[in-house]
Amino acid sequence: MTTDPELPPPLLGEWASLGILCTSPMHGWAVSVRLRPDGDVGRIWHLSRPLTYRSLDQLTRRGWIRPVGHEPGDAGPNRTILDATPSGRARLQQWVGEPVHHLRDLRSELLLKLVFADLHGIEIAALLEAQREIVDQHAAAIAAQATADDDVVTLWRLETARAARRFIDRVARR
Repeated sequence: MTTDPELPPPLLGEWASLGILCTSPMHGWAVSVRLRPDGDVGRIWHLSRPLTYRSLDQLTRRGWIRPVGHEPGDAGPNRTILDATPSGRARLQQWVGEPVHHLRDLRSELLLKLVFADLHGIEIAALLEAQREIVDQHAAAIAAQATADDDVVTLWRLETARAARRFIDRVARR
């Protein structure tokens, strides 16, 4: 398949599916198992089986994964084995290296990036430095507006930024 320029930017579920397929070729069911809430990737970002298959279809349309074979299904038709393309692997590596811009996305997107960096041996020093700067900017902006009688949302955002900074520093020391 060729890349479809009409597609919107990839959703987090597509990145999660691509990161899984960059570990080894597998069929869609195996990807969906890893994306269950109790799966190794699903504990960070989980998808239902239908949404997993939709993500796989989108990745195929983008040219980031491709079918590489078939194996017999347990109780139905043959399963299609999928693998990441060189373009898909390059895009995953690029995405992993890009910092997350919103504090609200750190728990899901940054954590996925860090897990995939570990799985694929991607260097993250530059990512962590850029992420630290973004978090510090958010924390400074929130703190500049904070007062003793702040609402719970402001307090939450400030404490989240501070916790994120501590987390980034700890990951950087590993």
